[in-house]
Amino acid sequence: MNFKLTTAVSALIGAAMATAAIAQTELTVYTAVEAEDLPRYAEKFNEVNPDITVNWVRDSTGVITAKLLAERDNPQADVIWGLAATSLLLLKSEGMLEAYAPAGVEKLNAKFVDKDTPPAWVGMDAWVAAVCVNTVESEKLGLDMPTSWKDLTDPQYEGHVIMPNPNSSGTGFLDVSSWLQMFGEDEGWAYMDALHNNIARYTHSGSKPCKLAASGEIPIGISFAFRGAKSKAEGAPLEIIVPSEGVGWDMEATAIVAGTDALEAAQKLVDFTVTEDAMRMYNVGYAVVAIDGIAEPVEHFPEGLADAMIDNDFEFAANNRARILEEWQKRYDGKSEPK
Repeated sequence: MNFKLTTAVSALIGAAMATAAIAQTELTVYTAVEAEDLPRYAEKFNEVNPDITVNWVRDSTGVITAKLLAERDNPQADVIWGLAATSLLLLKSEGMLEAYAPAGVEKLNAKFVDKDTPPAWVGMDAWVAAVCVNTVESEKLGLDMPTSWKDLTDPQYEGHVIMPNPNSSGTGFLDVSSWLQMFGEDEGWAYMDALHNNIARYTHSGSKPCKLAASGEIPIGISFAFRGAKSKAEGAPLEIIVPSEGVGWDMEATAIVAGTDALEAAQKLVDFTVTEDAMRMYNVGYAVVAIDGIAEPVEHFPEGLADAMIDNDFEFAANNRARILEEWQKRYDGKSEPK
């Protein structure tokens, strides 16, 4: 083999080895982010980090949280992306998160960052409870327009309300935990007993009740405000109600799983989650993001919603999660959709 040929073969081998090196690092990422959003996040991340492959494991908040807890002694995930902050606080208390301060964390609103230094988790965006009412279907049935949570216990709404199951849905859990905070423990469960009489069924998705209201399948869906605004912008005959007692909220957040074998790659992914580019992508699905001034106004997003957000006690929600969910399941699970 002559020198030129040898050099050419060596170059080809080198190129092949370089190509093989790309995508050598794989990250298993557990997420509750809407499935249709995941490809664009991975594509944007890979523009800067082509050598890291993201393998998504996607399910609802409750399922992902339970999966992580079950794998406590043998973690399978490297990163948790877009899980409710209340779930991450619980995982933090179990010693399951690797603290890390991502590059640019100082740009985030302080309420979106774990208080420890370095933080165990960082927030991405927030979602806020609301009630979606189909005005056409409600008028057909002669239903009054509700203005409060307690209005929804009126017998006129029997069989006309759908809400998420808190064991599956982060939206469902923020509803239940916020009612217990707003009304107190005894009155909160009494409220849910009364509401249960009017519930047609409990879904395993936080957005589904509003989608069902938008399609006219049910007059009233307890969901979150952005989903309602999006459906209304698409032409659905919806009124988005901000209950007068106040509304619960939670944030999607990201963390590294303690013990990951791909720590450097995991840190790069978490770095990406707090960039302005990432925040603009979150704004496609959420009206509130972690960096102030990034979010564009959302058409039909209800006025006064920010003022209605309760002073959410995330520690209460995290520390009492198992007890709350067990009690809820015992009382109400009979109306849940099959999984």
